[in-house]
Amino acid sequence: MPFDPNTVYDVVVIGAGPAGGSAAMYSAKKGLKTIILEEHASIGDPVHCGECLSEMAEIRMDIKFPKEVIALPVQGVKVIFPDNNKVTLTEAGYVLEKHAFEKWLSGEAQNAGAEISMSTRVTGLARENNIWVIQTTQGVCKARMVLDGSGAAGVANRMLNMNERFKVTTGIQYELLDIPQEGYLDFYLWPRLSPFGYLWMIPKNDGRANVGLVTTEIPKAKVYLDQFVKEMGWETKTKVKTFGGPIPSSGPVKNTYNDGILLIGDAAGFTSPLFEGGTQLGLISGRMAAETAKDALTQNRTDKQFLSIYEKKWRAEFPSYDRIIKGKDALYRFSEEDLNRIGHLMPDELSNLSKMDKAKVGISVLSKNYDLYRKGVVDAFLAFGYSRASHYGW
Repeated sequence: MPFDPNTVYDVVVIGAGPAGGSAAMYSAKKGLKTIILEEHASIGDPVHCGECLSEMAEIRMDIKFPKEVIALPVQGVKVIFPDNNKVTLTEAGYVLEKHAFEKWLSGEAQNAGAEISMSTRVTGLARENNIWVIQTTQGVCKARMVLDGSGAAGVANRMLNMNERFKVTTGIQYELLDIPQEGYLDFYLWPRLSPFGYLWMIPKNDGRANVGLVTTEIPKAKVYLDQFVKEMGWETKTKVKTFGGPIPSSGPVKNTYNDGILLIGDAAGFTSPLFEGGTQLGLISGRMAAETAKDALTQNRTDKQFLSIYEKKWRAEFPSYDRIIKGKDALYRFSEEDLNRIGHLMPDELSNLSKMDKAKVGISVLSKNYDLYRKGVVDAFLAFGYSRASHYGW
């Protein structure tokens, strides 16, 4: 249905993913006239990610996720090295039914007063007299502010030349049936089958699991995944579906704001660089953007200078991306032999390391594994630390 040419929304949100749904919900709750423009015919389809979200996200959002969006509560993460040595990070979280989660979140936005326009792809963005004129496949929509949650597609980046294109890695996964599981997210550091990335088994209820990988070697991604499935003895398991897509992997873009516009979630490059988690970052950046939009519209200050407070907010809250990327680059340079040694240097449980535990690891590195130190193992350890839920890792 065409938009009313006389209606000017306070906020247009592009995309109904976690960032967009969050931004719309909080904007509407703050009394802003809000609409989501979603290019697909159904919210939550297609699913792009591994569907993991920590309990920390609930705490930060001060909201309880309904049971119907949760496929399985999990106890934390297990990192599995090439020799099958495992280290565990215990921190509670969930595997979501991501399509159901995104529908619920957008429903919460509608309950708060937001509108949603489905099958509405943005085809043009222009600002005239401080009002955004947004060309779409359903007609022209007008708004005082735009919050871009369009994901890796980066609508505003592309149409307004706000930033250079961020680097992406490719995620691909199968949903398989009857997979053995222990209630943890299993992350495999096996460079032989996931160069510059990792593999995973993410458990769901009823024996289902998402089995996948991320890698920069895009043409070979499916070949690597099929080999992993074969080596795990799962090649005869029923494959329900295949899904995935591009994941921003180089950290936040240079400009996350401009006159009348804020970038949120993947569109801003907000993914945790080591294990590529982006849902919690999307949810919180959506809330930050809504708070910023409310302040800006209340004071009639949608100019770039005022909106810079958005960047101050996320930089104060989100982890040190430069440190994580430095550690990630170091980790992916290690050989399988090096990774095995690193795995045996680490304590079996990472969630409650004391200062003494950290000191023992440091002494072992410097006294017996100095070659790993020179290769950047300390940076790799720091990247692991910054990938915890408390640092928005998942």
